[in-house]
Amino acid sequence: MISKREQLCRIAKVEFSKIISHTTTIGVKLRIFLIDNSFIDVWLSEKIKGRFGFQWERRHIDQRFYRYDNYPDPQWQKIPTYPYHFHNGSQKNVDVSPFSQNITEGFRDFMNFVKDKMF
Repeated sequence: MISKREQLCRIAKVEFSKIISHTTTIGVKLRIFLIDNSFIDVWLSEKIKGRFGFQWERRHIDQRFYRYDNYPDPQWQKIPTYPYHFHNGSQKNVDVSPFSQNITEGFRDFMNFVKDKMF
């Protein structure tokens, strides 16, 4: 049986091969390098089942990053999808999550967001 991180890596490589350069593991994170020299970090908690974060790092390109996570940060309690929320371009610009709360489907949704934003 493959781990959830391996499953998400396989989804990225197979379903999003047009935007993926390569992948690597850094500690507990999966890093997905993209063809535009940006990257996505995939973090799945090893201590708390279901806790995750997907971050598209672009600050070195355009000063932006996009993160979908479910960390229960009290400052985002007013977001209707709390604790699920979406950092849309910056740490302070937080929106309702437009992605599935299921980790696998949420990852696919996030990757489709990245693909659509790239092209």
